[in-house]
Amino acid sequence: MTKYRNGVLDRSSRDNSHASPAGDQGNAAGDKEASIDLLLVDDEDDFRETAADYFRRRGHRVTAVASGAEAIEAIGKQQFEVAVLDVHMPELDGVTLLPRLLEEDDELQVLMLTGGATIDTAIASMKAGAIDYVTKPIRLADLERLIRKAAHTTHLQRENKRLKQLIRRQSSGPQMIGSSPEMKEVFRLIDRVASTDLPVLIEGESGTGKELVARQVHALSPLADRPIVTVNCAALPEQLLESEFFGHEKGAFTGATAAKPGLFEIADGGTLFIDELGELAMSLQAKILRVLEDGLIRRVGSVKERQVRVRLVAATNRSLADEVAEGRFREDLYYRVNVLGIVLPPLRQRAGDLDLLIRHLLGPEWTLDDETARIMKAYSWPGNVRQLINAIQRGKLLSDNGVIHARSLPPEITKQALGFVPSVDDANGVATGATVVHVDDDLESLNRRFVQETLVRAKGNKAEAARLLGIHRRSLYRLLERYSLGS
Repeated sequence: MTKYRNGVLDRSSRDNSHASPAGDQGNAAGDKEASIDLLLVDDEDDFRETAADYFRRRGHRVTAVASGAEAIEAIGKQQFEVAVLDVHMPELDGVTLLPRLLEEDDELQVLMLTGGATIDTAIASMKAGAIDYVTKPIRLADLERLIRKAAHTTHLQRENKRLKQLIRRQSSGPQMIGSSPEMKEVFRLIDRVASTDLPVLIEGESGTGKELVARQVHALSPLADRPIVTVNCAALPEQLLESEFFGHEKGAFTGATAAKPGLFEIADGGTLFIDELGELAMSLQAKILRVLEDGLIRRVGSVKERQVRVRLVAATNRSLADEVAEGRFREDLYYRVNVLGIVLPPLRQRAGDLDLLIRHLLGPEWTLDDETARIMKAYSWPGNVRQLINAIQRGKLLSDNGVIHARSLPPEITKQALGFVPSVDDANGVATGATVVHVDDDLESLNRRFVQETLVRAKGNKAEAARLLGIHRRSLYRLLERYSLGS
């Protein structure tokens, strides 16, 4: 005959009719995938201690508390997947406690447990957000099955939230192209490092395709079905980067009107690609190092720690070894991220790849005239593949009939080919008769300034400006609209 003590099956009873089904045996203690972060709230000491001991032996991480106040304190410090609440407790009962817990974590799944069930409390619990309502006595094996089912729901909800965040951030990009010995070596290294989950450091000049390498490493890795999330350290100030990496709670700072998960949470189980790692401030370097060491993160404005498992892929256009020597980058973080290294060659060192890339970027409907082909082959491409992509896009925009002419190339390319150095008539870098090319100019701003200065030289006469630019008037109108340079 089955015996119960304080609401749980008495372990001295061995009634085989109550043995756990075969499906439970795969969830033995030590199975990390089956482990659940469980919050157990019950003021009955015997039940709480017996249940907590049972679930811990089953491999779960259990926090057992005796009151609602302790439960609120616990959920403020740790993230749980499932909570089991006793309905009848002094001071703060389970039905009142339930919405307080869900306010802290709306993905938490809550089971209500009581020794004296009533229809009214059951209805109140379900309306407050509980997913099930069970009565004592109950076999702990049966309760564990309900907990596992609830945890599965939590996992699905959190995964759905991560994927929604990922969709908003992730965009497709061009594919990697190259047949030179230098790129064949890069492809070989990608294949070798992709099969692990160790950190990867990608070094190379700006525009060499470091993000493409990161995405290829992820696509060939065991984590390929998980998200890859990207952040550029040079694009955001230090204060925003911390929130971007670790997330923030509502009210953590001015403008934080809602809680937001950080990139480590969004990338949990997948890959986080940190571009321009060398730009990271020292204070953030220490926090990134801690995540790599123990996998724990804490949102800005929160005291609660969350466990994540993320593969880190980082990229930099600086020599991090030199940065370490100069004291601008932590040595311990450098060795943490530089477990596996890939160095991308600049385009000028990739013999034979330029023609291959140009043919791919032109597509079947476009070609270069002879002068343009000569100029592009002679150019050094300091901006590498990114600069080549922009140059061909500009050429297509300013050309007609499927042929790109030299006059349609960005001015800095033709000027280098002609050996032209523009003169400057004032300290602000305004050119006399030509556009000054600054080192930090991007191609889009160069194009805009070139068109604007040509229009000024033509005294606003659009027909004359189009003639000076060597383009049709309708192409000029498209550029004026694109760059908001007047009607």
